[in-house]
Amino acid sequence: MSQSAAASPWHVYIVRCADATLYTGIARDLGERIARHNEGTGAAYTRARRPVVLVHQEPATDRGAALRREAAIKRLPVAAKRALTGG
Repeated sequence: MSQSAAASPWHVYIVRCADATLYTGIARDLGERIARHNEGTGAAYTRARRPVVLVHQEPATDRGAALRREAAIKRLPVAAKRALTGG
């Protein structure tokens, strides 16, 4: 059974940075995490590549599941990541 995005305690997300690169991460509060990236207090990678735009998100049942999915996405070739994000 799949949980809805709103009911999930964890999310795996991909943002597109201003330089068109993609960054993948996990978060409990997705809106706050994206805001932190755009404020420059998120990940070091996104700090110099602002603003970021959320292009993909998936719910995860727990932190472990989110970390495993994040790792799987990071192993994908760039073309597959772009296909996942719809662009």
